Amino acid sequence: MQRPASETTQPTADQLDSSTSVESNQTIGEQAELRLQTAFVLLTFVGMIGGLVASWLGAPSTSWVLYGMAYVFGGWYGLLESIKALREPAVEIDLLMILAALGAAGIGAPFEGAMLLFLFSLATVLEEYATRRSRGAIASLIEMRPEQARLQRGDVEAVVPISEVQVGDVYIVRPGERLPLDGVVVGGQSSVDQSSLTGESVPVGKAPGDEVFGGTINETGSLEIEVTRLAHESAIARLIKLVEEAQSRRAPTQQLIDRYEQPYVLAVFALTIIAVVVPLAIWSAPFEATVYRAMTLMVAASPCAVIISTPAAVLSAISAGGRNGVLFKGGEHVETAGDVNVVAFDKTGTLTEGETRLTDYVSRGTDLSADELLAIVAAVQSRSEHHLAAATVTAAKDRELAIPQVTAFNAVVGKGVRGVVGDSTIHIGNRRYVESELPDHDLAGRDTGFSAVRALEDMGKTSVLVVRETSDAAEVIGWLAYNDTIRADAADAINRLRTQGVERIVMLTGDNERVAAAIATELGIDEYHASLLPEEKVDHIQRLQSIYGAVAMVGDGVNDAPALATADISVGMGGAGTDVALETADIVLMSDRLRQLPYAFALSRKTRKTLYINFAIAFGAIAIMIAAILAAGIPLPVAVIGHEGSTVLVSLIGLRLLGFNAG
Repeated sequence: MQRPASETTQPTADQLDSSTSVESNQTIGEQAELRLQTAFVLLTFVGMIGGLVASWLGAPSTSWVLYGMAYVFGGWYGLLESIKALREPAVEIDLLMILAALGAAGIGAPFEGAMLLFLFSLATVLEEYATRRSRGAIASLIEMRPEQARLQRGDVEAVVPISEVQVGDVYIVRPGERLPLDGVVVGGQSSVDQSSLTGESVPVGKAPGDEVFGGTINETGSLEIEVTRLAHESAIARLIKLVEEAQSRRAPTQQLIDRYEQPYVLAVFALTIIAVVVPLAIWSAPFEATVYRAMTLMVAASPCAVIISTPAAVLSAISAGGRNGVLFKGGEHVETAGDVNVVAFDKTGTLTEGETRLTDYVSRGTDLSADELLAIVAAVQSRSEHHLAAATVTAAKDRELAIPQVTAFNAVVGKGVRGVVGDSTIHIGNRRYVESELPDHDLAGRDTGFSAVRALEDMGKTSVLVVRETSDAAEVIGWLAYNDTIRADAADAINRLRTQGVERIVMLTGDNERVAAAIATELGIDEYHASLLPEEKVDHIQRLQSIYGAVAMVGDGVNDAPALATADISVGMGGAGTDVALETADIVLMSDRLRQLPYAFALSRKTRKTLYINFAIAFGAIAIMIAAILAAGIPLPVAVIGHEGSTVLVSLIGLRLLGFNAG
């Protein structure tokens, strides 16, 4: 039996920009190989039926020749797999089937042996078709990206291969065309269908400044797009690479099966030998009948259905998730997500949109105007990647303020930042920052600043103080406040998680108590913890694990990295494949939609249920057939049909996950 599809050769994402012809040749080669296997199955069937007919017509020589053809074509691939395994050394199930078929022929039952090889090779081909289909939804992404781009070079449009396109080039895409490369819109407006990449059900409007992704479809208007990533760095390329890695990483159940496969196969060999030796030695049973029963027992006990049941389901689940904007980064995560009892959320960028805007910036009435305060703060925060910093810089640019130079920038994670502007050190941070970083200063305006920040936080805003420190003094020179918007689908996602059986919903945030309380109340969150540093989030994750068991952490993958790493399952808000989320999370929500989170957990639970059903069928078929052989001596053809039938059945049941819809 061929190994599951997770071990077969697949084109790598790193080759996408330079070896399209190699990918095409590889795909053609795989298709040709599968057609050859199919032809061998047909020739096996012809030999089996021809041998049977020749036997009926009284032509034994012709019958044996035709049966020989069936044995050669039916056992060819199994023999190659067995030889390859024996060199490791290891024992494959293919060897069991070949020995059983040869044993049947040796005792004068060539039809039964030919039938075994026919059904075994047929099941192998059907499994290959099934696993190829489970990978097809993701592999088709390779074909989604156009091979050429229409570049705008001055007043001339030039169509060039995407391998020649450089970062900073501008290409034009017309209505109905696929975007060849990732970039930022610099001209035009349109809507873009991103469903193939992010699972978005509705086209997304695009205007100058918006990010777009290669392989998606431009719908209504013409767009001019500046390239931001080369072909091999695109969202599609990274997605394909990660899915390839996910399909090669085995689920826990698969690892368990792999561990016991060799001992089980050797046990079947031992059982077969015992079934031959004991009756012959102890009660002088008839040789042919004894060997026939032993061959039947060998076929019935072979674990083909058990081995194929897990990859058939898990690979289908990974592909189904990919088509719906959920990237599982390994088979183990498909299974583990079904055990989650607690979901812990970060706030900013997860439960909220993360598009924080500056709502207030107030000078304390010193020598600075509000705009001058904003310019100084923007200078320092321009060096930070934090959401609040980005909002400050955006506000300063919108007001066309002159932003001064900053040096000696430094960030204190979870508290604030500082930098030198002119001859002063500017500190920007929350109350904890001021208390920990400036504890020994006679800080002018401290009480006024704390009172102002507290009042803004009572309004549900995130607030920071601005402190100017010189060689001989320090003072609060102002404060800023920010606001964020709760995601439209956050409440629905939380409700759906509860209906799926998640015991507790928790919010862990570095924001202040008042803001956290307001959001937790609005969304109906069971518990929340505010003003947390990254290491404090880890402590809470560990506490939840000790009480409830498996915990999932949902975050943006930046300052949540320690908590994401600690959780049993980490879920990243992918934003169509942002680098940090793709690198740190076990599961990535590619379109940043929380509604995909309940889908991911529901798909995981459905996969677990499918695995249980497949195991029940696989082990049940083995147990029933062995009992029937020992009690009633069922014939070899019946055991063959039961064995191969259960193998095909579990493959088809696993494939049903390709169309999974959580409702």
